[in-house]
Amino acid sequence: MPDVTDEALALQVQGGDTQAFGEIVKRYEAKLLRYARKYFFSSEDAQDLVQDIFLKAYENIQSFDASRRFSPWVYRVAHNEFVNELKKKQTRKPFFSIDFDTMFPHLAAAETADSMTLARDTKEILEKYLDKLDVKYKEPMLLYYVEEMDYKEIAEILHIPVSTVGVRLNRARTQLQAFAAQNPL
Repeated sequence: MPDVTDEALALQVQGGDTQAFGEIVKRYEAKLLRYARKYFFSSEDAQDLVQDIFLKAYENIQSFDASRRFSPWVYRVAHNEFVNELKKKQTRKPFFSIDFDTMFPHLAAAETADSMTLARDTKEILEKYLDKLDVKYKEPMLLYYVEEMDYKEIAEILHIPVSTVGVRLNRARTQLQAFAAQNPL
């Protein structure tokens, strides 16, 4: 089914085709697992959460509007599950504070011969300092730099204006620059 779009697969699932949902799981499992691991330290917790995400997606697939893109919809389901899990963890035991504003420094470089080096350095900085950023800055950074989504998709997932996505990315870059300056790689 590689030629079938995600949206067409979702329509098939809405029509009762469970095999089509299996294809959706194949396409998104690794992506969502990578995304979940950025929020949760335990690989086991991340795997459990991804399973919950797929259950929620399957239960709510009828609410998916096939005239829109599927990817932002499933990432929104993931976002909601992450928020719910973080709230549960905060009520069960003290949870560490995540300062998302220090995560991604100098990421707004022009395309030059050095852009590949900058991209590699950015990914290293993200890996090292991601947990220092506040969640409201961490999520856009992950979606933009790791999941390679555009501002509009990020805005749909987070239910915020496109301009707010830009502001949060800029603030995150600034915080990351400051943090990287204090603690060079």
